Amino acid sequence: MKVAILIGSKSDMPTAEAAQQRLSEFHVPTEIHVASAHRTPEKVDRLAHDPETDVFIAMAGLSAALPGAVAARTLRPVIGVPIHKGLGLDSLLSVVQMPPGVPVAAVGLDAADNAALLAVEILALKYPELSGRLKAYRAKWGEESPPTPPAEKA
Repeated sequence: MKVAILIGSKSDMPTAEAAQQRLSEFHVPTEIHVASAHRTPEKVDRLAHDPETDVFIAMAGLSAALPGAVAARTLRPVIGVPIHKGLGLDSLLSVVQMPPGVPVAAVGLDAADNAALLAVEILALKYPELSGRLKAYRAKWGEESPPTPPAEKA
């Protein structure tokens, strides 16, 4: 069981670390890689073909090509996290407007927490022990106010 988090540049590291932190709460191993769809496509290709990875989370701003580049190279689920740079609309549209046949699941701008939770839900289909952890998380979440994702704290 593994989730690979790919980020387009080192400046996206805080958002990636927020996803990694949430995944660690569910005991899901993760790796973070800086891999640009434009500057290091060979690295993206190598990472997308890693047989150990079950789910990919790809984060990028501006043109946000990284989630689509990963999805084009794998048959495993890819969750795209548009990073808010500039207006943010460009990266959001790049993630959600994928061509037919190359789907990417999309979460909101900087929504690392939701990306991590979606990855856990996907993994729970193959790893049933995660279902119990998700139920406990949701029960706790229902008793408290919703957690504020780290990237959105002011």
